[in-house]
Amino acid sequence: MQIETELKKAIQNEQLSLFYQPKVDLHTERIIGMEALLRWEHPDLGSISPVEFIPVAEETGQIVSIGEWVLLQACQQNKKWQEQGLPSLCVSVNVSVLQFQHGQFLETVQIAIKESQLDPKFLELEITESIMQNFKESNEILKGLRQLGIKTSVDDFGTGYSSLTVLQKLPIDTIKIDKSFVDELEKEGHNFMVKTIIDLSHNLELNVVAEGIETDRQMKILKDNSCMIGQGYLFSKPVAADELEVLLREEVSR
Repeated sequence: MQIETELKKAIQNEQLSLFYQPKVDLHTERIIGMEALLRWEHPDLGSISPVEFIPVAEETGQIVSIGEWVLLQACQQNKKWQEQGLPSLCVSVNVSVLQFQHGQFLETVQIAIKESQLDPKFLELEITESIMQNFKESNEILKGLRQLGIKTSVDDFGTGYSSLTVLQKLPIDTIKIDKSFVDELEKEGHNFMVKTIIDLSHNLELNVVAEGIETDRQMKILKDNSCMIGQGYLFSKPVAADELEVLLREEVSR
């Protein structure tokens, strides 16, 4: 109840911020994009984990207004980096099912693009597999996003209830392999699910991104199985905007 109450004031009191985790080309190890991740620093409660407050935000419906804020902030920050002469990269923003199914979602995305003046091709929205349960409605929204020039990816793929029949019909661009599968690579040296997801992605002509890469061994196995893009602590933990700016400047000078 305390989290619910305090969350209502979090945006107004400027307690929320975005951290960014780079996405990396596994062959060149250069940054090719970044994922925006929400953080909450409360003056009394300290740092509150998204695992704690995001479910509360979803249960109370606050995720819609918070999601709008996140989307606009990420777009504005990306545009700012581009105006500073940094590489023009795509920023990924997570979208909850509640946001996605909200009647004004497409309009919210259009407003964020318009206000930030970010070229839509530099925005990607990450959705979960659960949106597939309502195929007709989800398909219309995804088509609308594609018409706007915005990319979409299915996050945590393999942990939900994906229908392969539905998957091949949805206008999406990328599949993200969940960290739990990548963790198994360290223990076993291989994982048939990882190879299957990568092969599936290629067959559907989709990009594939591996999350949660922490070791050279995991990276090598993923590369050997033709996974081109990854993110994880091996490359960088999620960092504040000014820290990512430093990493991007280093990329320019490489």
